[in-house]
Amino acid sequence: MGQFAYDVDASNFQEIVIDGSARAPVVIDFWAPWCGPCRSLKPILEKLADEYAGKFILAKINSDENQELAAQFAVRGIPSVKAVIGGEVVDEFSGALPESAVREFLDRIIPSPAEEPRRQAADQRAAGDTAGALQTLAEASKLDPGNEKVRIDAAEILFELEQFDEVQRLLDSLSPDGQADERARRVQAALSFARSGQDGGDETALRDRIATAPDDMDSRQQLANLLIAGRRYQEGLDELLEMIRRDRTWNDDAARKSVLAVFAMLGGQGELVAQYRRKLASTLN
Repeated sequence: MGQFAYDVDASNFQEIVIDGSARAPVVIDFWAPWCGPCRSLKPILEKLADEYAGKFILAKINSDENQELAAQFAVRGIPSVKAVIGGEVVDEFSGALPESAVREFLDRIIPSPAEEPRRQAADQRAAGDTAGALQTLAEASKLDPGNEKVRIDAAEILFELEQFDEVQRLLDSLSPDGQADERARRVQAALSFARSGQDGGDETALRDRIATAPDDMDSRQQLANLLIAGRRYQEGLDELLEMIRRDRTWNDDAARKSVLAVFAMLGGQGELVAQYRRKLASTLN
């Protein structure tokens, strides 16, 4: 048996699982000698316990011999794996999984070494020390190079500093799942409007062109982008709704897509978003 894996029963359950989970995640493997899938999963868990070297503790519980513990954890079939942190089950799976899937499970429950510097960087950012926050996030990335939350944190700060090329580089470096993250989508939407706003020209000139030619959709889109980039969201959304009223299908439904991008950028919540969801529905119907 490895240094980080233990046979557990009622006599050492409190020490290994409950008390131990206050120091590191404890992964309980409920198994039985007659269970074929258990024999496949058990060596994977033991191997990974050694490889992760204390980042989690493996507690192996024979469910036939410890039926009260199995009942306590609502085990209905084996193998049944439960992750315990601070005495509470935080994640679980049933059945024998391949090693890659078990690694994914472990990576969800094991705290990243980047989490503490991420919190420190958030405090620095809130205090206005953006340079310090970026430096702390750089250190966090060294501790956990694959942590995409660190990159999204940095992208948010760099967007505030209008370092748009670097923001785009960070967003492009994310995995598909990372790019689908709500915060990443918000930054990407904000970046698109900011860049469009930069290229959109002068607000007065745009309004003059629209006054002369109300159906000038290009000018209306440029004006909407400029307003939204300047965080004048209500004015920008009003302009986009007017575009939908005038020509819903213009430029492959660009105005409606822009409205949805604003909703994403604002997090999809809040009174303004709720108000304009209703207005959009009314305009489309």
